[in-house]
Amino acid sequence: MARYYHFRFDIWVCLLIGFLVSLGVERAATAILSQRYEEDKANSTVETGKIGGEATDETFRAQSIDDLLSHDTFTVVSKGIKWRNKGGGYYNNFYVQSLELPSGERVAARVNNSAVKYTGESIYSGDSILPVGRVVYADLNDHPTFLGQIEFTHPLTRKDFYIDMVGEAAIASKESAVEAPVLLLQLLTIIAVFALAHFAGSKIGLFPAFYTRKRSEEEKKSDWE
Repeated sequence: MARYYHFRFDIWVCLLIGFLVSLGVERAATAILSQRYEEDKANSTVETGKIGGEATDETFRAQSIDDLLSHDTFTVVSKGIKWRNKGGGYYNNFYVQSLELPSGERVAARVNNSAVKYTGESIYSGDSILPVGRVVYADLNDHPTFLGQIEFTHPLTRKDFYIDMVGEAAIASKESAVEAPVLLLQLLTIIAVFALAHFAGSKIGLFPAFYTRKRSEEEKKSDWE
């Protein structure tokens, strides 16, 4: 037979107070952290021709993995938004795309979206010229969760490196910079306010105390004297 457990009314009241306070904290923290995130994003502009910056006419157009490995810097030209439409995952707190090269080979690539150049009338037509990139050697097999995300639809051809097309424009994802800290702050606020509200309520007699000090035998004896 199933058992049902019910919280005392004082616990519900204190939890409600903590939740209401956390909403105000969440609103304020989101505003502050979002503004800071946008400022960091605006200050992360990279010079044209540099890693993470816009590619120039002189930037080598890589077609295959061999091209990537034989050049210090390069760019990749992709049709429309094909370059960002094949999935990805989070690697070291940064979103990494599954990038299909013109050769059909597939590699992991961190891309600075703001430095992508479009040659068509819209992002869906023409070519997308990705930012200047470089090869960064890393064993992606050491990150099975990431591989599970980025290879959800297509396997990578090589897993011993990824392409860095971000460089000094790198900033943490909005999820890491704003959403995660705000959620943690909300939880801490609920816990702290709950504890303070219940302590105050028990002190003035509104709520029963969670803990009562065990009286010694001498104290009990003195009550009879």
